[in-house]
Amino acid sequence: MSESVAKTNGPNAAVTKKPTRGASAVTWADDRLGLATAAKKNLRKIFPDHWSFMLGEIALWSFVILLITGVFLTFWFKPSMGEVEYMGSYAQLRGLHMSEAYASTLDISFDVRGGLLMRQMHHWSAMLFIAAMLVHMMRVFLTGAFRKPRELNWIIGGLLILLGIIEGFAGYSLPDDLLSGTGLRIADGLVKATPVLGTYMSFFMFGGEFPGDDIIPRLYMAHILLIPGLILALIAAHMLLLVYHKHTQWPGPGRTEENVVGFPMLPVYAAKAGGFFFITFGVTALMGGLMSINPVWKYGPYNPSQVTAGSQPDWYMGIAEGLLRIMPGWETSIFGVTLSWNVFIPGQLMPIILLAMVLAWPFLEAWVTGDKREHHLLQRPRNAPTRTAFLAAMITLYGLLWAAGGNDILAVIFHLNLNHITYFMRGAVFVVPILVFMLTRRWCISLQRQDNETLLHGYETGIIMRSAEGGYTERHLPISPEAAYTLTARDRDTVHEVEAGVDENGVPASGGRIAAVRARLSQAMYGHNVQKPTAQELDEGHHHAEDEHAHEIEAGLDHSADGHQFDGRHPVEGEELRSH
Repeated sequence: MSESVAKTNGPNAAVTKKPTRGASAVTWADDRLGLATAAKKNLRKIFPDHWSFMLGEIALWSFVILLITGVFLTFWFKPSMGEVEYMGSYAQLRGLHMSEAYASTLDISFDVRGGLLMRQMHHWSAMLFIAAMLVHMMRVFLTGAFRKPRELNWIIGGLLILLGIIEGFAGYSLPDDLLSGTGLRIADGLVKATPVLGTYMSFFMFGGEFPGDDIIPRLYMAHILLIPGLILALIAAHMLLLVYHKHTQWPGPGRTEENVVGFPMLPVYAAKAGGFFFITFGVTALMGGLMSINPVWKYGPYNPSQVTAGSQPDWYMGIAEGLLRIMPGWETSIFGVTLSWNVFIPGQLMPIILLAMVLAWPFLEAWVTGDKREHHLLQRPRNAPTRTAFLAAMITLYGLLWAAGGNDILAVIFHLNLNHITYFMRGAVFVVPILVFMLTRRWCISLQRQDNETLLHGYETGIIMRSAEGGYTERHLPISPEAAYTLTARDRDTVHEVEAGVDENGVPASGGRIAAVRARLSQAMYGHNVQKPTAQELDEGHHHAEDEHAHEIEAGLDHSADGHQFDGRHPVEGEELRSH
């Protein structure tokens, strides 16, 4: 052994007497920052493995791609509304007067090597970022992953979606083309619809009368600095809370509220996450190279007197666009001031109300159930029928408003009357989501009933048996212990009853009305659910299956016909069903 190495048969790990420069630097940093302690705990942190958990990673990696491509674009984009004469490569617009922002966008698209690819990758990754966040939040909502202690992370997710939409709007407004200018004109109308303060807010935002000369530079600073900074801060908070609370997991054998079954951060999860980033980057690059998006050269420079035919915003603005198009023309004049409810309600009020309803659900559910426990096991969507039905209704409403935002396109393509489409959508947004809610909840309850039948009587084998009397029955076989564990790994719902309005002395009980409201909500949300079988019901079901099998033997039905050997009671190594 070298003299510079300490003995290794003692209680302490072997270390060199003269550490290397790298080791000294690491020791110096650890003494002051405590990095080793944090690394030991977090680098071996366990993460469960399920495909649905990758939805959040798609959003994260899409944001990273947004940052990479955005930095590239900032080198050539000029956020100025100063007028120039375009003399670039695109012949159809050569000689036209336009803003420097639009001219630089054309230069990036046609004169900068790889510029169009970066532009389209940037735009596609923005689409994927918002889409992945929405689908990720839907997964969280359906599985109850927002329950204690993750309510704050649910709010952060909602704020991230809101900021992502604002960031996307600011981004596609920057080229100053005719389509994006039309979107800014709509935004100006939304701001001016604000009671009392609308015109002042518009003048402040645009630096004067629309369109002014300041909106592109201001949007540019918000797009590359302010909003990305807020998004980065919220993503960091989201990830820190994820690590602090530990990851949720699907129920299964060996998985409890106290543990996490999966792979450690290093080396398994880090390698998989790194590979997934390159997959996301590759798919985005293919989309940017092969699928055209936002071809601004077709629209021309913005002119306040013109509107692009068939103007449509990016898909995530569909809810506001649809509300604006189907809202009746309600206005009120008070003391000479016109209040444009037909713009204020659909453009400002309703989107915030819908978002607030979704974000408030965890707190409503916790109040109705009175559940104060921590939850780390996910729920199957069928085991929360009301919650699943609510999300289905919200998705339906979003889809209807999305279609309503393209009512002019629908009228042209399908040769329909534009007014008929608008009137239909006005009624459909109230009727169809309610029907979808009722249908989805009944569907989930039926699935709960099917799960109970499977637990009590086994699964349908497709083996038809004939009794001596000529009757036909289908053989049921017990499910595996793993499947039974998954089906029973849920809590029984507690339905609160309406308590008496007065106490034993006849005095009205405090909080009686609130308790009554809570009890009615509890009955509406959980009263129709099918609860999982009790231990006694499971035992009775298994004894019934044993008795049936005994009767089959007595009746001479337990013969060796093909398929009957797969009854869960005989060895079947090497056995196969005959092909038909």
